[in-house]
Amino acid sequence: METRTALVTGAAQGLGQEFAVALAGRGYRVAGLDLVAQPETAEKVLDYVELIGDVTDEAQIQQALDHLIGQFGTLHVLVNNAGVYPSHPFEETTPEEWRRIMRVNLEAPFLLTRAVLPYLKAAGRGRVVNIVSAAVLTAPPTMVPYVASKMGLIGFTRSLAAALGPYDITVNAIAPSMVRTATAERTVGADGGFEHVRDQQVVPHTQQPSDLVSTLLYVVDEGSGFLTGQTLNVSGGSAYL
Repeated sequence: METRTALVTGAAQGLGQEFAVALAGRGYRVAGLDLVAQPETAEKVLDYVELIGDVTDEAQIQQALDHLIGQFGTLHVLVNNAGVYPSHPFEETTPEEWRRIMRVNLEAPFLLTRAVLPYLKAAGRGRVVNIVSAAVLTAPPTMVPYVASKMGLIGFTRSLAAALGPYDITVNAIAPSMVRTATAERTVGADGGFEHVRDQQVVPHTQQPSDLVSTLLYVVDEGSGFLTGQTLNVSGGSAYL
């Protein structure tokens, strides 16, 4: 039986690292793509393939994929996890900031999915997982560009699922609440951010990266071939689809 392989973006820490470790625990060979080195992830994943590059740069993406395919020979799963989530009043959003958020959160998944598609097709099956956010449902007023980018990614997920279904490639999205990561603790979770989101949930706990693992493993499972084009809302009941 062919060993399954996966690429996770934003794998240096937080949710991406948790996903990489979980996939490895299920027998996947895992590569991670991030702007920085990923020593902590590499320590936790046997034979981890560390890829350093910018997910918004086509040339760097292709260079990373060339290295990945050189190591694995194939690819079955792409997890588009890398993202940015600044929070400030809409009037303070500059066009440059708007474009940066769209590049990382929306254009990068497009570039990566387009780049890996030949390998998923060659493998005979594939799973594309886009990490979006329950913020598209709760619509926080200080995160307008972020919400717009993630809503765009949901639309991308749905339409791409229709396009790739004939190739036995599924495309789904996972929408977490505010997850406690080191980055979130420095930014949106600071100054009461976690508490504010927790108060909106019916599950009275701050979400941890481990809370998303079972959903990811369900979506990428070989038995989930009929699940596609869906957004799985895993947000502790902060909003309902």
